[in-house]
Amino acid sequence: MKAIGIDLGGTRIKSVLLDQDGNIIYHHYENTQDGNDEVWKNAVMHSIDQLMKISEVNNPLIGLSAPGIPDHENECIAFMPGRMQGLEQFNWGHFLNRKVHVVNDAIAALMAEVQSGVCKNIRHAIMLTLGTGVGGAILIDGKPYQGAFNKAGHLGHMVIDHHGEADITGIPGSLEDCIGNCTIEKRTNGKFKSTHALIDAAENGNAWAKEVWLKSVRQLAIGIASLTNILSPEVVVIGGGIAEAGEPLFQPLEKFMDQYEWRAGGNRTKIMKAAHHDLSGAIGAAAFALQKG
Repeated sequence: MKAIGIDLGGTRIKSVLLDQDGNIIYHHYENTQDGNDEVWKNAVMHSIDQLMKISEVNNPLIGLSAPGIPDHENECIAFMPGRMQGLEQFNWGHFLNRKVHVVNDAIAALMAEVQSGVCKNIRHAIMLTLGTGVGGAILIDGKPYQGAFNKAGHLGHMVIDHHGEADITGIPGSLEDCIGNCTIEKRTNGKFKSTHALIDAAENGNAWAKEVWLKSVRQLAIGIASLTNILSPEVVVIGGGIAEAGEPLFQPLEKFMDQYEWRAGGNRTKIMKAAHHDLSGAIGAAAFALQKG
């Protein structure tokens, strides 16, 4: 059985064709054109048509990854306020006239790691995707945990600083606001427009930039340490664009984890960089479809 995975992002639509062993047979990109839902809905259809021609399978499994909270049956994104207008409540199965398994994009990224990344053969894990915002996903007993209302995994909306401003969900001082690129200008008083620019300045000797960056990493470590107490994962996977910073992120993060993680019995949670990059959502959506059958 082959599976098609679609990752619907605000900038690009990424799609892959996987065989039953999870190997990528083909991948494809389309521009999203957020703001014109008719364009990106048809682009999704075109991507699937292209991959179906290549697969030579009339009825492949189809998974679709998108931001937001899926409905109970994983047939559509039920809640996605603020962007991707036209996505909420849009039933992809009806539109494409075939079964589509819809999953949150961070859960899809975790499923990609389970399929063929750093979580292969791992039973319990959490993932944080650090980018514009902070996404999250939970793996329990080898399966993605979505919880009641399919809301589980929004780890970026946990409180780190209760004196902080409310984020888009109303939570004060959230992890997302502490390290997400969405607040970088606010956190740097307008001096930096991207997290990577902040990190570059810190690495080049700007003491103030280093202080701001290390504060964000310390807050990330506090959040991760809290999650290890709640969920006790074997592995915490860090993905997303900010994770591409590499050592300037992971080296201080490990030091802060030494300070904050409760290591009962000497057990230490592994912090690992995600193996998959821009295709992770598409790979994970296909893996989710394969798991659902």
